[in-house]
Amino acid sequence: MAKAPAKTVTKTATKAPAKPKSAKVSPEAAIEKLCIEGLKKLQELGIEQQLQSDIEWCLGSYKHDHNPVGLYEMAGKIVDVYTAEKAKKTKGVTAKMISDIEKILQSR
Repeated sequence: MAKAPAKTVTKTATKAPAKPKSAKVSPEAAIEKLCIEGLKKLQELGIEQQLQSDIEWCLGSYKHDHNPVGLYEMAGKIVDVYTAEKAKKTKGVTAKMISDIEKILQSR
């Protein structure tokens, strides 16, 4: 007796799980991220060593007491440095970077 041909299993199309709606980032988390990125950019450019150490200190202080006042102050200084570097046409400093920082500072 011959066996019946085996049925092939076909997979039905399944929907991809819905992406969760992006949670709004708190202003404190945004300013912390901004300062970390600003610090990295300053280190890449090799400028403003004193400002770099001030930002590092403020980030450590923020992690300890969760008071973002120093981070906002440092972000203002980062804008000033970026603006000066953009005027010098330093490669790596864009207008978008400056406007992103200013937007976060205004939302404070």
